[in-house]
Amino acid sequence: MADILLRNLECDLKEKLRQNAAKNKRSMNAELLEIVRVALTQVKHPNSAELKKLAAEIRALSKGRRQTPSEELLRQSRGGR
Repeated sequence: MADILLRNLECDLKEKLRQNAAKNKRSMNAELLEIVRVALTQVKHPNSAELKKLAAEIRALSKGRRQTPSEELLRQSRGGR
């Protein structure tokens, strides 16, 4: 395992870290490790603005190309039924 030195931590943040560690019955180091672990392993879900931007980018990729209606694709996949 590696060690990391955290410099220039503001006093109010250090105090909040100390309080959270005490509340969770952990050392400040263990509390900080948990904060980093959670922050780096959480799945980030894009917000609606990010999704709209992504959708616009995807639509731009197919601009000017012929689009096949979904009902036609379904009909073809079902053998023309």
